[in-house]
Amino acid sequence: MPEEITRADQALRIALGYQLRRCPSVLSIGVRTNLADYSSGERALIRNASKVYFPTIFFADALDAMGKKTFPSVQCYRHLGNKIKQTLLFNLLDVPTPETRLFYGRQQKMKILDYFVFPCVGKMPIGSSKGEGVFLIKNENDLEAYLSKTRIAYIQQYIPMERDLRVVILGKRIVHAYWKESAQGEFRTNVAKGGRITLDPVPEDILNLALDVAIRCSFDFVGLDMCEHQGKVLILEANMNFGTQGFKEADINYRELLCNMVTSGEI
Repeated sequence: MPEEITRADQALRIALGYQLRRCPSVLSIGVRTNLADYSSGERALIRNASKVYFPTIFFADALDAMGKKTFPSVQCYRHLGNKIKQTLLFNLLDVPTPETRLFYGRQQKMKILDYFVFPCVGKMPIGSSKGEGVFLIKNENDLEAYLSKTRIAYIQQYIPMERDLRVVILGKRIVHAYWKESAQGEFRTNVAKGGRITLDPVPEDILNLALDVAIRCSFDFVGLDMCEHQGKVLILEANMNFGTQGFKEADINYRELLCNMVTSGEI
């Protein structure tokens, strides 16, 4: 390929996912199931661009194998919606989290009760979001019902709380932080489950912990859910498909913010 075409491709910002489709400094070419569905020119753009934005989980690993830089990072895609991988990474990095264990096999019920007392929390380990797949286990009947839904039991310490918080990091910068309060009678704080967003100030030490965790995990596009418990700040989960309602509540134009950070080269 001629050198001048390669340079032009590298200078062009390429996006596959929809998130930047209204950003004038980015060429969004969309996600297609088969690489052959792209024109030869589009395939050349993907191969020669210095960075590909929002490659989606479909293309992220292939681009990483090519040595291609992406945003979000390939680690964001590898840990997206996977509580098992997230827990392993957090534990290896000594990130403070609620007590969490995985249980496999037919004897998992007996093993669970060796480590946890009621109430505890059971989660679907892969793919759940917006508070779905999260169960408060108060007794053996609840435990049996949860175990009937999943082959791998992901059990977590129950932390009674009326609110938790989300810290959103893009690149290496915190762009927003807000609290989520649970609805009356609901143990989950998710907005989709009736939770209410509040914009009370977030202590600096919590923000510093969130940014440190994101950087050490190589998460450059993430909403970290956190809580305070017995004087300690804990990381609950990393969300790479975070909602934007918190931005709307703060009158922040999320799409414009994202576009400006890409255009400036910050991400």
